Amino acid sequence: MTTPIGIPEILIQAIYPLRFTDYPLETSMTDTHSLQTAVQSHASVLDLIGNTPLVEVSQLSPSPQVRLFAKLESQNPFGSVKDRIANAMIQRAYATGRLVKGQRILEPSSGNTGIALAAIARITGNPITILMPESVSIERRQMLEVFGAEIIMTPGAEGSNGAVRRAEALAAEHPEWCFLHQYSNEANPRVHYETTGPEVWRDCPQITHFVAGLGTTGTLMGVGRFLKEQNPDVKIIAVEPPLGELVEGLRNLDDGYIPPVFELWKGREILDRKRIVRPRESIEMTRRLVNECGIFAGISSGASLAGALKVADDVAASGESANIVFIVCDGGWKYLSTGAYTVDLDTAAANAEKVIYF
Repeated sequence: MTTPIGIPEILIQAIYPLRFTDYPLETSMTDTHSLQTAVQSHASVLDLIGNTPLVEVSQLSPSPQVRLFAKLESQNPFGSVKDRIANAMIQRAYATGRLVKGQRILEPSSGNTGIALAAIARITGNPITILMPESVSIERRQMLEVFGAEIIMTPGAEGSNGAVRRAEALAAEHPEWCFLHQYSNEANPRVHYETTGPEVWRDCPQITHFVAGLGTTGTLMGVGRFLKEQNPDVKIIAVEPPLGELVEGLRNLDDGYIPPVFELWKGREILDRKRIVRPRESIEMTRRLVNECGIFAGISSGASLAGALKVADDVAASGESANIVFIVCDGGWKYLSTGAYTVDLDTAAANAEKVIYF
């Protein structure tokens, strides 16, 4: 038997066995109904946001009684946990009439939120302006350019707080733009309450500790509230850098700016403890994720792991058992230019401190 284009079926099956298992040659290639019933696909790449995998990494644990689990938010389609909030903020803005097709979006971001917003805005047909510190990694600027964002650089010395202030001033000058403002947007913690938290509980119902970095605080607020509602004994642990030091993706709540969503969601009632993680620790743990687990993660993921291991050490010392879940915020490809994975540790840590990411 031959195909409609004259190639023997046996040869085609030898070269493309899976294709012809899914689409038997007895079914005409012009039989639209048969092809539609055979194909399983998503209507949009946005459907792939969320439902990220949970991977056990207990080989890093100090005790066999303490299990560690990494939630790989890096598996979102645009590469980070911020895909969730970017999609939620845009969808909510459309639903409430704050945003319409063709209207410009404005947002301060050092990378992940900006990248996700720019990608989704390209799909929805909205121009976008991102304000970001000039000290961010080159890969982040390049990704924003790929998705067609207008980039306004702000002084690196002002950090992300400076980008926020300048975005607020620009929003006042252009009330016709849609300023999403991730730090005060209720859709930020809400999407984690509705999706990330339930996913963690579904995949690890015996969870005892949840660990994540303090950035906008949206992940901790949303996931933390959901988990506390399921089991009030679950401990919610925030990871932050020492005051005055930079760790990729994180902020210290004493640095002069407390995100409004932290206050709105009563963050002090949700958090059980904060753990301090220094830049060098973040780099070390990022490398452990790569070298011992095969997880190519960003620097703030190393900080989350460092915080989780501090919790694990405390639990192990007490002789108790635990199931600790921490967030892998994004992949490592946006940090290659920093040398975080390849140069000597002291140089990598020094480079990381020069680059602002949150």
